[in-house]
Amino acid sequence: MGSHQRVDGNVAWETSGPTGGGTPPSHAGHHERAVPMFGHSSVPFFTPGVIAVAAVAAAGLAVLVVRLVAGLGAVTNLDDQYPWGIWIGIDVATGVALAAGGFTTAFIAHVLHHEKYHVLVRPALLTAMLGYTFVALGVCVDLGRYYNIWHVLMPSMWQGNSALFEVGMCVCCYLTVLYIEFLPIVVERFRGRVNLPGAMAGLNGFVETMLRIMDNTLGKVMNFFIIMGVVLSCAHQSSLGTLMVIAPSKLHPLWHTSILPLQFLLSAFAVGLAMVVFESMLASRSLKRPFEMPVLSPFARLIPFLLTIYFAAKLIDMANRGTWQYLQEFNLRSVSWSIEVLFGVLVPIAILLSHKLRRRPGWLFSAAAMVVLGVALNRINVFIIGYTAPFADKPYVPAWTEVLLTAGFIALLVLIYRLFIFLFPVLPEEEGASHA
Repeated sequence: MGSHQRVDGNVAWETSGPTGGGTPPSHAGHHERAVPMFGHSSVPFFTPGVIAVAAVAAAGLAVLVVRLVAGLGAVTNLDDQYPWGIWIGIDVATGVALAAGGFTTAFIAHVLHHEKYHVLVRPALLTAMLGYTFVALGVCVDLGRYYNIWHVLMPSMWQGNSALFEVGMCVCCYLTVLYIEFLPIVVERFRGRVNLPGAMAGLNGFVETMLRIMDNTLGKVMNFFIIMGVVLSCAHQSSLGTLMVIAPSKLHPLWHTSILPLQFLLSAFAVGLAMVVFESMLASRSLKRPFEMPVLSPFARLIPFLLTIYFAAKLIDMANRGTWQYLQEFNLRSVSWSIEVLFGVLVPIAILLSHKLRRRPGWLFSAAAMVVLGVALNRINVFIIGYTAPFADKPYVPAWTEVLLTAGFIALLVLIYRLFIFLFPVLPEEEGASHA
């Protein structure tokens, strides 16, 4: 019986027998064990780039303080005609879409049982958890009376006919599910290592017992929360589109359609996978680790399939409504729609359909980045560029403080993500890594 060599991405392994029925390693072997980066990475937490990101985050937080104390008018160009701006278009609508990697990856790895993609689940879960946390924060900051946000949790104040109510409840529930899904990672980090200082040392046994109970219990119910996460995500991803369906006179025909909820959902499926590739490669580059190409390359094969379905939905809808005529006008909206579709859908499809290009880190990262930016532009188009204020005498242009707060939130999210991967076992242990 001869041995054969099988190649997946850039990794080769030996198989035996005429059918090559050997078992491949779990993608370079080290992927099965996640570890905190403290003590397992040669890269320190603070680098010049991290310090620069921290400075942006600090500036954004300063604007946040002014907004909370002095109100929306002090830091935004919002008014009665433009009741929302980039904090909704980017921080909320785009943030929800880009956080879709959590439920899409969990669905593929756990529900469809594609075991080789388990290595991507924890980073995707962390991205989704932090992403939705900042989405909730973005909504809170955009509300005039942010201190009344707790009203959505009071049954006496519910409005079941409101699309925004459905979005709010689903986001609250899904955020809770994400924190529950992250609990096993926290338990894994601290179980058997509890050593409280001083007077609290007497609680060590109690905490260890609680961690053991959580460890034994969470594994039995986690499948339920995974399914709940998928259902809740699908519900509010589509409902964000419903918000603009009910405003036909305020959204440009290039984007307004009765199937906007479906388009939002389909684009979320595609960008969720692209965001997983995007953040994985950025994290690897930041930590000077090799790219997970044996996993990311086959994982990315799903993206052009989902983008094609999304693009077909847009084409069929436009043909049915006859809105092609608006593309003949040369203005900001027609150009923005063309950029969104050409560079956010068609070019990534062409790149990712090529087996040769998909295996090259530069091309794979570029394609994933284009999908991420394309869907981000779609949400900006729907909520800002395509929005028509009925009685506005001037267009909305965000104030520099609005931009700085959004940049600060993004920077703060990056910092917290980095802190979590250094503290908790999120990323797989690198083969041959040095240990502190």
